[in-house]
Amino acid sequence: MDRRPTVAVVGAGFSGVMTALNLLKNTDGPRVRLIERRARFGLGAAYQTTNPDHLLNVRAANMSAYPDQPNHFLAWLGAQGREAAAHTFVSRAIYGAYLQSLLKAAAEGPRAAGRLILEGDEATGVRRDGSGWALTMAVGRVHKVDALVLALGNLAPHGPPALGPAALASSRYVADPWAWSAEEAPEAGTAVLLGSGLTMVDVALTLAAQRPGLKLVALSRRGLLPRRHMETGSAPAEQTPDIRTFRRLFHHVRLQSAARDWRCVIDGLRPHVQSVWRNWPESERRRFLRHGRIWWDIHRHRLAPSVASQLDHLAGCGRLRVLAGRLQDCAGVDEGLLLRYAPRGRTQVAEIKAGLLVNCTGPNGDLARSKDPILASLSAQGLIRPDACRLGVEVDPASRLVDHRGDVNSRLFAVGPITRGAFWEITSVPDIRLQARDCAAAVISALTDAPVPVS
Repeated sequence: MDRRPTVAVVGAGFSGVMTALNLLKNTDGPRVRLIERRARFGLGAAYQTTNPDHLLNVRAANMSAYPDQPNHFLAWLGAQGREAAAHTFVSRAIYGAYLQSLLKAAAEGPRAAGRLILEGDEATGVRRDGSGWALTMAVGRVHKVDALVLALGNLAPHGPPALGPAALASSRYVADPWAWSAEEAPEAGTAVLLGSGLTMVDVALTLAAQRPGLKLVALSRRGLLPRRHMETGSAPAEQTPDIRTFRRLFHHVRLQSAARDWRCVIDGLRPHVQSVWRNWPESERRRFLRHGRIWWDIHRHRLAPSVASQLDHLAGCGRLRVLAGRLQDCAGVDEGLLLRYAPRGRTQVAEIKAGLLVNCTGPNGDLARSKDPILASLSAQGLIRPDACRLGVEVDPASRLVDHRGDVNSRLFAVGPITRGAFWEITSVPDIRLQARDCAAAVISALTDAPVPVS
């Protein structure tokens, strides 16, 4: 055992857990030190919620943790007495329990005996140590490891530029909704949610349940909400698209949607999205991000039907208003904040007085704005660099991190949403489970000086 190499995986949400489990599959594989700063392993930000209205955005049939065992999650649900139809949307809390059960089974299984170390601490710094790395923890310990995998999940949102220092420091402003409890919200008045995507939906459902006297206003530049899944799953449309520009992508979707439901068309594109993204030049990626991203997101990342119905109810009874406009500035007033915004299509500025302002703009991918200490440590040493579109860190197709000179770090990896710049679609289970499997294979190849496989 002492001669085994050690791999540190920083982050124990889905990305980190699945990378660790894949590293542990081979009985001759490395020792794994799985590091998590939160109280519980296996949940991350996505699955730590206990709100039963927070559902998965992917049907149960496609939520197996293992791509080669498509019914694994459904079988686990049945074994737990929680039978669910393949087309249903299970709560994220239940899925978190599933991930924790996988981790527990691995820790107790013969293959991982003595090889899995769970470290409840925060990794704050890293430096080279021979061919490996020295990892510094918040409590002061230093762990020497042979390879390092960053599985940090979604980074916390950054403060909107229109919010000045006073607003950012206000007790009425919530910078990160995933590090905040709705019990801190006022009982009545108005809560403004900046953004109208999936984060806003989660926050709105939570506040609606816990603060029935609170009015909710979602403010985003276009005021667009995620679209609704079909009640029952239909087969994705089989396609072999030739999409050399994002305009061709949208033209393809419109053309195919004339003959079948557009959701089947979008779902049929899923296996091709990463290769399409990789083949686009940087200029085309930037055009997509500037002009097409919002439209892709609301159609691609959809809501479970019951969640969409709850939003419709909140809007119908006046509890939730969705506004399109650009935030201009924000100032403190008595017991709240005064927001000034420019409504879309108008020239006159409007105002909203809010007792609570929640940043629901979504995850941050810009390294320059990230406050994560291990990213700051790596960046300061030039060991990582942002991808060209500043969606996260730059990695090669094998998930190896690229340094400031453009060289690949053979024993430094990243998985999950912070690799969005290389893969684009890498934020949900069906995509990350493949990357975690392939990254684990690349790590083992690096440790044994074998050629790194690239799928």
